[in-house]
Amino acid sequence: MTLWFILGLMTAAAIFAVLWPLGRKSQLRSGNDIAVYRAQLDEIEADRAAGRIAENEAQAARVEISRRLLAAADAAPTVVAGDSSPLRRAAALVALVLLPLGAASLYLTFGSPHEPSQPIADRRGPPSEEDSILDLVARVEAHLANDPDDTRGWQVIGPVYMRLGRYDDAVKAQQNVLRISGANADRETNLGESLTAASGGIVTAEAKAAFERALTFEANEPKARFFLGLAAEQDGKPQEAAAIWRDMIATAPMDARWLDIVRQAMARVESPPPGPTDKDVSAADNLSSEQRTAMVQGMVARLAERLKTEGSDVDGWLRLLQSYMVLGEREKALAAAADARRALATDPDKLRRVNELIKGLGLEG
Repeated sequence: MTLWFILGLMTAAAIFAVLWPLGRKSQLRSGNDIAVYRAQLDEIEADRAAGRIAENEAQAARVEISRRLLAAADAAPTVVAGDSSPLRRAAALVALVLLPLGAASLYLTFGSPHEPSQPIADRRGPPSEEDSILDLVARVEAHLANDPDDTRGWQVIGPVYMRLGRYDDAVKAQQNVLRISGANADRETNLGESLTAASGGIVTAEAKAAFERALTFEANEPKARFFLGLAAEQDGKPQEAAAIWRDMIATAPMDARWLDIVRQAMARVESPPPGPTDKDVSAADNLSSEQRTAMVQGMVARLAERLKTEGSDVDGWLRLLQSYMVLGEREKALAAAADARRALATDPDKLRRVNELIKGLGLEG
């Protein structure tokens, strides 16, 4: 009933808009127009005399207003528009009868007067996955602000922070889980993984300690073992990394989802590019920290120079990227990542290995 009342008001307004100009008299041209134009000519002359406008501007304005003055003087007065001419009667008939009938017919044909109304919120469609995640995060954060000792809340939001790339927040969440519930293999592993992500893919000393603590609770925890192998690789100990990963592969269930990742890591370290020899490593033990850093930087620089002419060496690119990250030279790592992608663009397998490491080191985005 309300809908039809509104439609009736809208139709009445439309009819009134049509009938109003038909029923009123047209404006008559009179001496008032002439008087206005003459007053404007006087104002222009006064402005010119006072120096407010230039002579050429005054002349242009006088010409235009004089044209309008002549037109007003020559125009014949119009008769009233409210006469009863056949054309006006026909227009009024259309407005009074045909307009509402036509509108009603169209609505009944194409409209849906019997359908219930739909709220605006329902018309927007279902929320996107990102909106749902952000809404979840906001609600959990509000809950944890009031109850910071809710272990379940921190356990829920920690992995979500990792997915959103909020790694520092993920570290805080895992630390709170450990604070409230104590340590076990999963909690220590999750903390180590968050710390590694927060450091751009580098297994820091703090992260390594967390993974080692995880193994005291569960000696075969696969994620902790994998990251300890990665730490060994980043420390320049590929043989140690290979030993860890080789043992993981040998003892893994056949359907373990992480087997492919470990095999790819094994392939990376089993055929490493030329690097420092055992003699070089032994000599480095007798150097100061500054001298060791300079030696490492020199080796990295030589590797980068070699890859300019041997761009197909995927293991060399992998070692170069990791070396830059260990040295804290992120900008050089980003540049090397771009160079590696260009050099290996025609080899999908090698390019895939480089892209996986780039993602693992946090060099994307």
